[in-house]
Amino acid sequence: MSGGDVSVLLSHHLKMLRLPVFLREYPKVAAQCAKETHDSARFLFELSELELIEREKKGTERRVRDAGFPVIKTLEGFDFTAIPSLNKRLVLELAGCEYLPKRENVLAVGNSGTGKTHVAIALGLSACHAGHAVKFFTAAGLVTALIEARDEKALGRFKKQLARQKLVVVDEFGYVPFSKTGAELLFEFFAERYERGSVMVTTNLPFDQWTEVLGSERLTGALLDRLTHRVHILEMNGESYRFKDSVRRRGKTAVRPQPITGQTAQAKDAKEERENTP
Repeated sequence: MSGGDVSVLLSHHLKMLRLPVFLREYPKVAAQCAKETHDSARFLFELSELELIEREKKGTERRVRDAGFPVIKTLEGFDFTAIPSLNKRLVLELAGCEYLPKRENVLAVGNSGTGKTHVAIALGLSACHAGHAVKFFTAAGLVTALIEARDEKALGRFKKQLARQKLVVVDEFGYVPFSKTGAELLFEFFAERYERGSVMVTTNLPFDQWTEVLGSERLTGALLDRLTHRVHILEMNGESYRFKDSVRRRGKTAVRPQPITGQTAQAKDAKEERENTP
């Protein structure tokens, strides 16, 4: 068999084995190894390492794309000094994703505009980079998807898709009250993930006001019982980034948003939490 025949067959085999980096890089790596008198093991090691790096890169890109983040945010881009109530050390620990194999939950609680969505996306992105499947929803979006799946007789399939996610992020809980059906479906989602998979929830409401959103004290109590078992709570009260930016741009005095303390909470428009959050 001639050298040309070997080259053609090798290219065919590599395509069939789905080793595109091997196919693309082997002539260059072979020439380099020959020049440096490396043995065949070193040649295969360098090729396999390049293939692995490429697969990990594409896998991460696919997980980030499938997660459905509205924008890409990182912890490097978050100003921790602006939210003194936030435990930076805990956030950085959570970025290590050790809570995911333990099926623990994360709750980010605070008034509007303090970066809860930013932190949730950044932690979700960290999970994607660590090799975990992640899905991002707003609370209203998740409820809508559950209702639509039920109406289309596809609820079981949708729940199986959610069950395959290592982390499900539910953003903006508390901005929009749910119908009875929506609240019950959302409760079912949390109940079915209990001790089976992690959820991360951001909310502008203290726990004692969740009944306003779910419409039932019984449902609220049962949901909180499951959600707050083995949970990491991020307290994110502080001055709104958007408020400070507005004052800086306009040079005027505005009414400051009130932090969540005790019974005090202000339900803001859902759009407010996501726009201009660093």
